[in-house]
Amino acid sequence: MYLDVLEAALAARSPDRVAVVSSEAEMLSTAREMGAIALDERFPRGLNAAVKFATAHLAAAGARELAVVLSDIPLVTPDDIDAMFEAAQAKARCVVLTPSREGTGTNMVLRRPPDVIKTRFGPRSLARHIGECRLAGVEQVIFPCWRAALDLDRPEDIAQFIQAASAGHTFRELTRLGLLGD
Repeated sequence: MYLDVLEAALAARSPDRVAVVSSEAEMLSTAREMGAIALDERFPRGLNAAVKFATAHLAAAGARELAVVLSDIPLVTPDDIDAMFEAAQAKARCVVLTPSREGTGTNMVLRRPPDVIKTRFGPRSLARHIGECRLAGVEQVIFPCWRAALDLDRPEDIAQFIQAASAGHTFRELTRLGLLGD
């Protein structure tokens, strides 16, 4: 999944740079080899702490906006990522939220500026992100995207993934593991 998402992010036109935050040496090495910024968080911090770590680093380096694209949405395309940036239009302050398939989670977030709100990934994250926007007085844009909405968290998500007939790394790995049947 990570490779599918990383390739999509790197092929998107809108981001100036792509960064990966992880404590896993192999993932960081792959990110560097593919041309992404590799941010070593040294130890697993959890998703929100990892995003906070990356946000501080990238904002200090001059980032004016920051998109978080979760690594468990292997159907996301470069066009989806570009469309998320376009959904922000020319607003100086906004947050673009892509809901999960169930409509309660958040699978992509674009924050302009990068620290305009804290991320609140986890159960009911969409409502929590909307709440953060209200507290900060920042406009939020809901950006539905069926490919980005499908995260592979549970075994039943694989059935939805199979129906999309992706030919990426995730599909090949699931086939290799015998999880797609005959």
